[in-house]
Amino acid sequence: MFDKFCCFLCKAQMKRQFTLSFVLSFTFLSLGFLLLHYGLIGFGISFFVFLPFLLGYILGNAAIKNISLWGLVLSLIAFFILLLIGGLEGMVCILMALPLVIVAVALGYGMRHLFKKTQKDDVIDDPNDDVLKSSLLPLVLFLLFGFAEKELTKNAQQIISVKTEMTVPYSCLEVYETIKSVDTLIAEKPFLMKLDLPIPQKCILEKEEVGGLRTCYFSGGTITERITELEKARVLRMDVIDYKLTGRKWLGFKEAIYYFDPVGQDSCKLTRITTYTSVLAPRFYWEPLEKIGIEQEHDYVFDNLRRDLVHAYGQE
Repeated sequence: MFDKFCCFLCKAQMKRQFTLSFVLSFTFLSLGFLLLHYGLIGFGISFFVFLPFLLGYILGNAAIKNISLWGLVLSLIAFFILLLIGGLEGMVCILMALPLVIVAVALGYGMRHLFKKTQKDDVIDDPNDDVLKSSLLPLVLFLLFGFAEKELTKNAQQIISVKTEMTVPYSCLEVYETIKSVDTLIAEKPFLMKLDLPIPQKCILEKEEVGGLRTCYFSGGTITERITELEKARVLRMDVIDYKLTGRKWLGFKEAIYYFDPVGQDSCKLTRITTYTSVLAPRFYWEPLEKIGIEQEHDYVFDNLRRDLVHAYGQE
């Protein structure tokens, strides 16, 4: 009878720990995202590193740590699913953020574990530790850090360039005429596009002159460009004046450039340059991933260009 009673108490405590962990984690994550959504904090270290670190540290203080970690894991899954369903973020963005979040949680959990080991041997963990109360100070620290980071980084944007080149056995004029306006883009989709990276569908050039608009349609929205420099078969430079892509408030497109350079007597080297800004931090983590995404967009457009050139002017 006593054993059954102890088992009942153990199950009740496990259920309480799991529920508390889930609710606490989901509340922290939702609050952080709401602050992001309304521009009160930035897409930086405070959200992607400090917040999950604090969650790991807080839950490392729980009486039944494995159960608390499961609550955190399931809250992350539920949070990301809601972002996807609501169209607030895409699968690619979530998968890119996940390793950073997991590492931060593990660091927080590990630091709490080391801190407990440095305590005196006569200090015994209280199985009734109130994790909820111990989360108040970390919550305040997160808010202060998030607001401070927003203020310190609001004028710290960098312009980043991504360049892709290819050489094709067609004249620069033929390449220019084929790429300036594209009715339908059809090519083998790279890995990230098979997830949910926006897929280019078509680009429509309204006027072939400086000041003319070129609108590119994607599976997740549109990008509108205004021509700032135009020399047929030499350069096509455009400023991005508007873009609407699902869940990408952190990304700012600045310029799209095509250079057409003759190679030998009958070939052309096409250079595509995309310049953009990003507020994601830490930059050492996000910038390589951003560049991979943009390079895959370039590759998709180039693969379609090869197809269109063959269709219009014959086999390579």
